[in-house]
Order: sequence, then C-alpha cells, then structure tokens
Amino acid sequence: MTFLEKLLNGAAVQWLPLEQIAKIKHGKDWKGLKPGEVPVYGSGGIMGYVDAYLYDKPTVLIPRKGSITNVFYVDSPFWNVDTIYYTDINDSKVVPKYLYHFIKTIDLMALDTGSGRPSLTQAILNNILIPVPCPENSKKSLEIQAEIVRILDTFTELTAELTAELTARKKQYSYYRDQLLSFKEGNVEWKALGEVGEFLRGKRFTKADYVEDGISVIHYGEIYTRYGVSTTQAYSQVRKDMASSLRYAEPGDVVITDVGETVEDVGKAVAWLGDEKVAIHDHCYAFRHSMNPKFVSYCMQATSFIAEKAKYIARTKVNTLLIPGYSRVKIPVPYPNDPDKSLAEQARIVSILDKFDALTHSISEGLPREIELRQKQYEHYRDLLLSFPKPEEVVA
Repeated sequence: MTFLEKLLNGAAVQWLPLEQIAKIKHGKDWKGLKPGEVPVYGSGGIMGYVDAYLYDKPTVLIPRKGSITNVFYVDSPFWNVDTIYYTDINDSKVVPKYLYHFIKTIDLMALDTGSGRPSLTQAILNNILIPVPCPENSKKSLEIQAEIVRILDTFTELTAELTAELTARKKQYSYYRDQLLSFKEGNVEWKALGEVGEFLRGKRFTKADYVEDGISVIHYGEIYTRYGVSTTQAYSQVRKDMASSLRYAEPGDVVITDVGETVEDVGKAVAWLGDEKVAIHDHCYAFRHSMNPKFVSYCMQATSFIAEKAKYIARTKVNTLLIPGYSRVKIPVPYPNDPDKSLAEQARIVSILDKFDALTHSISEGLPREIELRQKQYEHYRDLLLSFPKPEEVVA
C-alpha cells in the first residue's frame, strides 16, 4: 500500500474542472499606481511594489502570456498585471496551496495556444481537472489536502533556505562584477556600443516551424529562461527549408532581446560561442563587434549599464528596446590603443567573473546543484502524493 493509499484510507477521489473550484480573474494595469509595499506580479515574477492591492486572499497565480510555467502561490495582498491570472478559490472545497502544488504537476507548455509568445487561455485552464479527495466529507477532504501540503512544504522550505543563500551569493557576485567593470582607475575608454559594433535584427519563426533536426535557432523567450552569459549550443531547431529566410548571428556575436516584461529582461544578452552561425528570432538583435564576447555580455549585466539602458526602453504594453538610443550606451574598452593588451585584459576579467558565475549559476557546481537536487526530491514526492487515479481509471 502506498502512502497516498494510506492517507486516503479508502476514500473516493472526484476530479473537478478548475472552474468548479476557482474563478480565474484577469490582472490590471499598474502604471498609474503609487510606489508602496504591495508586490506587483507578472508572468516573470515580481515587477515592482505599489500602494494598492488587487486581491488579498490566498491564491494561485497562473501566467496568461510569456513564461507560462511560472506558477506562483501568494497568501498576502498583491497586484497582478494582465500577463498573469489570479484565482478566486473556493476554500471550502480546496486548500489553496494544495491547488498550487497540483497545478505544478501539469505540463502547461502542452496547453500553449500562442503562435509566437507562449499563451494560456481562460477556457483551457477552466477545463483542467483537479483531484478532490473524499468529496462527500468536506472536513476530511480538507484534512487530507492539508497533510499533503504539510509534507510538500517541508521540501520547499529546505529549497527556499538554499535559495536564500544563493540569492546572497548572487548579490556578492553582482558587487564584485560591478567593481571589476567600473574601471575607476586604469587605462580605459568608455565607448558607445554603436562605436564598437553594429546591430543586426533577426527574422521571425514560430513554434510551428520547430523540428528535432534542422537549423539551430535562438528564440528570444529562451534568452530569459534557458541561457546564461554565453552558450555554445542552441536549444531549438527549425525546418531546413527556411535557411534563406532567416537571419543569423555569427560566432562571437552577442545576441540580445528587444522586448521584455521588465527593464532587466529587455536587452538581456547571451554571447554566442558556437562553431557555426545560429539563426535568431526577430525580437533579437545580433551585436557584431571585435571585443571579447563574454566581456561584452558581462558588461551588459552591470548595474550601471542596466540603469543607462533603461533610458532607451519604450514602456508600452510590452517593454521594447529602442536600438538607436541603446547604441549610445557606453561600455568600457581597456587599453583602447593596444588591441592585443585590450583583449588580454578583457579575457582576464572574464576568467574571474566566470568563477563567480559558476558558483552562482552552474547546475553542476555548488549551491545551484544542491537546489536542483532538492527540487527533484520535492517533485518526486509531489508526484507520489498527487498521483490520484485518473477519471478514466476510476471508471474502469
């Protein structure tokens, strides 16, 4: 007998459409609100803080557009924008955090309806089936759900502690990165990006063009979620017959996004270090230059660079990078009159930053690896505890 079977102790399980236990609600624009302490959520997470809230009960936030796998549980007052839904949950039927844990088991990407940017519709989400144990006895049902939540929270709390430590490490890394790239002393010249290179825009391709074996591509959405400072391999491929209609980044180019939900996301960079060219999406630019590509990518992460970049972002429904203005943002060029010495100094700085980056971002070293293992442990037990008989299995 499994732990779940012991927990149910013979109780039945009823699978209900999400719309019968929670109402999906849209977010609203937050641009007119004043600064405050209430978090504002978008599909990428917290975007800022304001002085008013849209909802103040425990809820599950489910993205509508963008990073649709970013599901959040929130139990304090918040505001959410229109890229993410909140749920008004009937807590007499379902423990809100139980609903959160179960939705985390669902492959939301399989429900994607977007042709370019990933999207989830209210109609599709309403039809997701949620298992409700012991539906004939509300008290017992909630007790079973609460026990499942208690067990799973034990794992997530451990992960949260490790994540907090990693956050502290990242702040330390950011401090040293900014110090290394400040060049308060030494032989350096600050040059506009337009002086040291040129920007080439990519060409559009869609989810329907993806294949398992084809032309390597970088989609702008992947730069937010899958790539770090640099990469030698692309995660996606499109049809080979599209070769002539695409635009490519060459080895050594830095690929940047031109849209994003936050200022930090817009212009997020990844240095392309592959052996061959790679096609890029039309919401990407390839920055072609003669500097160390990882040095440039690191410079684009610096706090001072992001602050300057913010001046050239059009804050509309989707934040968009204004390339003519962005080209004026300056980066440091050490030893500008000695190309060999300049590249050597850039490589030295990159080697130092790579060590910090490995400690904070690598999935195979240090805390990130430990967090990954704890997350897998949580997912293992979550799947065991939430593996209720499916509706068709119950009928059989």
